[in-house]
Amino acid sequence: GVRIVHSGHACNVEEERHTERVYTIREGETLELTCLVTGHPRPQIRWTKTAGSVSDRFQDSSVFNETLHIAKILRTQGGRYYCKAENGLGSPAIKSIRVDVYSTIWVRTCHQSTWSLKHPFSTILYACLCQCTPDPEITTRRHKATRRNPGQQYPPYRLRAARDNVTVIDQAISGTAARSYFRVRHVPEITHIVCVCVCLCVSDQHVLCCLCVAALKKGRFWITPDPYHNDDNIQIGREVKISCQVEATPPEELMFSWLKNGRALRSSERMVITQTDPDISPGTTNLDIIDLKFTDFGTYTCMAALRGGGIPEISIDVNISSTTVPPNLTVPRGKSPLVAREGDTVELECLVSGKPKPIILWSRADKEAPMPDGSMQTESYDGVLRVVNVSREMTGSYRCQTSQFNGFNVKAREALVELIVQYPPTVEPAFLEMRQGLNRPVVMTCRVLRAHPSRVLRFEWLLSNRLLHAGAFTEHKDETEYTIRSLNRDGWGEYTCNVINEAGTGKCTFHVTGKPYPPEFYYDTYSPLWQNRPRVYGFKLQWTQMNPNTVDRIVAYRLGIRQTGLQRWWEQEIPVEGAITKGELITHNLTELIKPESYEVRLTPITHYAEGDSTTRIITYSAPINPHLREFHCSFEEEPICMFTQDKNDDFDWTRHSAATRDTKYTPNTGPSGDRSGSKQGFYMYIETSRPRKEGDQARLISPFFNVAPKTPYGITNPPAYCLGFFYHMYGKHIGTLNAFLKQKGQTTTEGAAWSLTGNQGDRWKQAKVSIHPSSSFQVVIEGVRGPGIEGDIAIDDVTLEEGECRDPPSSAPPAVIAHIWLLFAALATTLLGGQR
Repeated sequence: GVRIVHSGHACNVEEERHTERVYTIREGETLELTCLVTGHPRPQIRWTKTAGSVSDRFQDSSVFNETLHIAKILRTQGGRYYCKAENGLGSPAIKSIRVDVYSTIWVRTCHQSTWSLKHPFSTILYACLCQCTPDPEITTRRHKATRRNPGQQYPPYRLRAARDNVTVIDQAISGTAARSYFRVRHVPEITHIVCVCVCLCVSDQHVLCCLCVAALKKGRFWITPDPYHNDDNIQIGREVKISCQVEATPPEELMFSWLKNGRALRSSERMVITQTDPDISPGTTNLDIIDLKFTDFGTYTCMAALRGGGIPEISIDVNISSTTVPPNLTVPRGKSPLVAREGDTVELECLVSGKPKPIILWSRADKEAPMPDGSMQTESYDGVLRVVNVSREMTGSYRCQTSQFNGFNVKAREALVELIVQYPPTVEPAFLEMRQGLNRPVVMTCRVLRAHPSRVLRFEWLLSNRLLHAGAFTEHKDETEYTIRSLNRDGWGEYTCNVINEAGTGKCTFHVTGKPYPPEFYYDTYSPLWQNRPRVYGFKLQWTQMNPNTVDRIVAYRLGIRQTGLQRWWEQEIPVEGAITKGELITHNLTELIKPESYEVRLTPITHYAEGDSTTRIITYSAPINPHLREFHCSFEEEPICMFTQDKNDDFDWTRHSAATRDTKYTPNTGPSGDRSGSKQGFYMYIETSRPRKEGDQARLISPFFNVAPKTPYGITNPPAYCLGFFYHMYGKHIGTLNAFLKQKGQTTTEGAAWSLTGNQGDRWKQAKVSIHPSSSFQVVIEGVRGPGIEGDIAIDDVTLEEGECRDPPSSAPPAVIAHIWLLFAALATTLLGGQR
């Protein structure tokens, strides 16, 4: 026999139609194929690239070895490889495998990397081309970018026409190359589209393509007085710099012009215009007025436009006059600290003055936390910060300050506003059920976790809205307690503790009840179901009581039962004598259940004063496989094999064969030549120990479950006996071990072999019998263990299971010894009979 196994750096192995095996590997990796053969004498191995000749690409040492080794394989070395094994007996054995060698990948996309669109509703067409061997696949994904960081990439998502306005115009694969044309509509300001070329066994290749929509944003300005003077006012004879900044996309297309009182202004020795400044952000132009004169007062306009037009210009007016007033910032009287309750809408206010009036920036002053809108800074043009639905996390100091675009390059003015958010006390427990019997004490404790203001004013205890007790909290006290020394029937109910401060009320709720806890059904009852008449069945219901001593003594259980699918419940009471202890198993037999119907059972505990919580379960009828097991026989002649199954956790499987179909040409010195009756057409089970099996590997065959029927519905007192019998054939110099196990229901593993035999037992079938004594439903496990070599096939046939002890255990003496004993008895009988005559 011949098999090909692979190793090395394969990235894909698959089985194609007609069981063709395809092995995929990258170009430049190492190819290793191993040919596993069986036969005697041992066959010679020969690797070929075609069915008849040796490939000149092979290394000389690889041609006649079991393992074919090709280092740094080339794309041209892909194809079909054949392993040919022959030993001079019969025809050579040949197996083949197809090897696909995948080449590297290249991708080209976007005839140009960036487009500048005139408006955000433009339509653009671009192409994506990639190539690899074999055929590639093209997908596209969009990377979002932010205004502040156009290169920032977010997790990609696949483009969809409905959401991303992307249309595939054409997509075709020609040979090893793929080309896709996409049309993108309604492009946002900056969009990065990634073309992804996917080739099997090769890392995906990504190429980024950037689409930019031309746009102009709101501009800002600021005025810089002479930095060598401390006076903030603009004075005659000083130098003044007016800076104008505009956000534009793309920034390199931005153009500036200046006007004074509506007339174009050109750069001169005293008025210097610069388009860019390396010390200032991009998109900035400066107008330097040197030696300010009275005639320089007026309105200056900064005009920004994009080269090529298509986008409206932006103009910014700056007034330079002797009446310019530096900014000032104050907090109105009574606006700090500002006290509010959770959920309110508040306005934090700073009064701002100056000419021109600056923009105000708000931020958290006492911690590095975001503002209510989620940003680190929030702009306000009127000096008011409005916060809707304030929460306790918003308590703290808020800083208002003039922005850098305040009309002057002066030190930022700032002020602080304190916000205090009050909220009701947070208490525990929010709800607690307390079960208690009569004449017993009950203690309820309500604890304050946090509150603002932290000083809690008072508390109230109520029962069904009836005031029981009220008081005030003392200093350093964070809990209140209410005690019932002896519970009476009027004491059951819902108790509420109200903890009150200036912001509201926190509530602890206690539900005091005398209801018993629910019962807990017992699901491990041995043989809970029994047959007492042909059409009905019985069920032994068992349960324990959860915390039986918590409330008053349980005097009865209300049992409800209904057939599954029906509405009507049948109820009865099961009386309870004496107190129930924790963990005590309570039993009640259900009878007259109709086969094969299922039933829903409901059980409710009852005390003298209350009815407890109910528990339900479903009872399902299941007919036993063999309710009165007398005899089981399996000869493996038909499929399925008597409901035997292979163990999923073993190393390999038993095989069903006949001598006529099993190939013993290469291993003639092991295994049977027929079934146990001698027929070459009869079937049996055996373990094949040829490679890749190794010493110690286990194969297990598991029987169906056999039920042990109890003599009474209350269980088995004396476990019955059964006789397990089977024929075995253990011939070969490498025979391992044959074991038979008993596995009872509920066991995860088998414990000790009921029967075991090791080593060569000759070329003949023998019978084994062993008595087993199960106490519950059970299975039989037959295990074959591989020996040290390939001549170790073990076979079994005719498995039987009979009620009762094994009466005639087989003799362990070999057949030759038995024959001699019979001859001795025959001779002795002849002598005695001759003497009598």
